[in-house]
Amino acid sequence: MNLEVNQISNIGCDFLETKKFTKRNQWYQLNKLVEQGLITKVKRGVYTRVSDKITDQRIEISKTVPSGVFCMFSMWQQYNLTTNNPSEFHIALQNKEKIKIPDYLPIKLYYWSEKYFNLGIVEIQKDGHTIKIYDLEKSVCDAVRFRNKVGIDIAIEVVRNYVKRKDRNFDKLAKYARKLRIENVMQNMIMPML
Repeated sequence: MNLEVNQISNIGCDFLETKKFTKRNQWYQLNKLVEQGLITKVKRGVYTRVSDKITDQRIEISKTVPSGVFCMFSMWQQYNLTTNNPSEFHIALQNKEKIKIPDYLPIKLYYWSEKYFNLGIVEIQKDGHTIKIYDLEKSVCDAVRFRNKVGIDIAIEVVRNYVKRKDRNFDKLAKYARKLRIENVMQNMIMPML
């Protein structure tokens, strides 16, 4: 069995998993395709075709996890609140939801209670598909709320970059912070930055 670029499109979702390799020469062919710039590594053991039309992985993830909402590092990067470039997409789900994620999708799941999960969800359209994300203020609140898990330096960076934005909404941020029970912490972080 020869490994060819068009094979990737035949396996579904435009991904190739090396764990399915059965012959030694497939590794050689894979390396040649990478050198030629025809395929690229997504994560360990997973490769995808490089095409003129770059597909947005968020669409594929939204199809796989339709009830999921992009959160945390994924949103901090999208809103330019951090210089940290995540290697995986961060998705929030409601506590009791169970879902099977394919190996080839780089996803980190968070399970939140309904009260925290439903706050600040926004739907955007991308190439005819609906993608659920958290709005700017909810994303900032998540950085403060999970500061002990993500690191205080990242939380401070997110808040500092938020304060610099012209489209910030302190009233909405305060409302979310109150609902998430982080109002005092948020005030203590923001006040020295103003």
